[in-house]
Amino acid sequence: MKALYEEIKLTEYESFHIGIFQDNLDKSTWHYHNCFEISFITEGSGKRIVADSIVEFHPGDLIFIGGKLPHVWISDKQHTLSGRTLEMVNLQFTHDVIPQKLLTLPEFKNVSKAVEYSEKGIQIVGQTLNEVSEIMLQLPYMTSFNRLIQFYKMMDIIGKSESNTLLASDDYLAKRFSTNNKRIAMIHEYLMNNFQEDVDLKKLASLVNMAEGSLCRYFKSQMKITLFEYLNQLKIDLACKLLMDENHGILEVSLDSGFNNLSHFNKQFKKITGLTPSAYRKQFRHLI
Repeated sequence: MKALYEEIKLTEYESFHIGIFQDNLDKSTWHYHNCFEISFITEGSGKRIVADSIVEFHPGDLIFIGGKLPHVWISDKQHTLSGRTLEMVNLQFTHDVIPQKLLTLPEFKNVSKAVEYSEKGIQIVGQTLNEVSEIMLQLPYMTSFNRLIQFYKMMDIIGKSESNTLLASDDYLAKRFSTNNKRIAMIHEYLMNNFQEDVDLKKLASLVNMAEGSLCRYFKSQMKITLFEYLNQLKIDLACKLLMDENHGILEVSLDSGFNNLSHFNKQFKKITGLTPSAYRKQFRHLI
């Protein structure tokens, strides 16, 4: 399971994408993308990870997350009556459908609030869940114009709700990777997309138009950490989340987070967290 950056590209005929997502989740990946996403679970249960939020999900789970918030659904092993482990109505859209000038209009005050909430990710509950899920289930079958009108209505409902549950913590957001340095951003994106495999330093250096040695020196001068130390931090960050699921053995977590050697995984995990993987799992069992 690797962190995967997905570039969402809409066609000229749509302002957002909505569809029914069905999967057995053997291929589920820890990923993030450039768009907003609203997901309504209709089948399946397990654990949902959004940033540093780790909770159980069940049918009726409805979340709204902004761009570049990593997330994954880890499904229970048992299948539903349909034979799937997960089914969701999934809506993805970019700022094109809610441009900043539109959000400044007084009529779009609540829509603007909904966008702001999504930066942390929210779980939609209570009466708001009933109203939003009803629209979500209808959207795939609407014509384009009616779909857009109902989309704005749905965003208005989300924005004026006072029952939304925030997902990502302030601490997580404060530590989230952010930079105006385009070269460092490109390196980060490459590492996030490829840390499950052996990182090709030559390819990465070519990507940012630098020699391999220069790349390593440049990265350390900017980040105050070596490139491979940073890479291990990305791997351990995912491992910490995977350890929340007791169905994942330590060896499986090691492999899914990009380590091919269990001994090396244990060493790096303790170096970064101060705990062994098993001790970490035991300490945070109350989250499971």
